[in-house]
Amino acid sequence: MKNLRLEDLPLASEKILEKLDRIEKEVTSLKEYLEPKEPFELLTRKETADFLRISITTLHHWTKKGIIIGYGMGNRVYYKKSEIEKKITKIN
Repeated sequence: MKNLRLEDLPLASEKILEKLDRIEKEVTSLKEYLEPKEPFELLTRKETADFLRISITTLHHWTKKGIIIGYGMGNRVYYKKSEIEKKITKIN
C-alpha cells in the first residue's frame, strides 16, 4: 500500500479493517486457548484434611498412594478442591 492516492483510500481502509478483524479473531482464539478452562481453588494440607474430616497423616498416606494428587510450590503442598470433590463418590 505504498504511494496511496486519495481515490485509493476507501479500498485501503476496507482492507485494513478486514485485517484488523482477522487479527481480533485470532487474538480471541488464542485467549480462549490459553486461559484455564475452569478456575480452581487451592487448599492447604490442613484445609484439605479439614474438608475431608481426616487427619494430616491420613492425607499424607493418601497422597503417597496416589489416591489424592498433591501439588508442590516451594516446600508447601496444595490440593485442587475440584479434584478432591471429584474423588468423593456415592456409595449407594
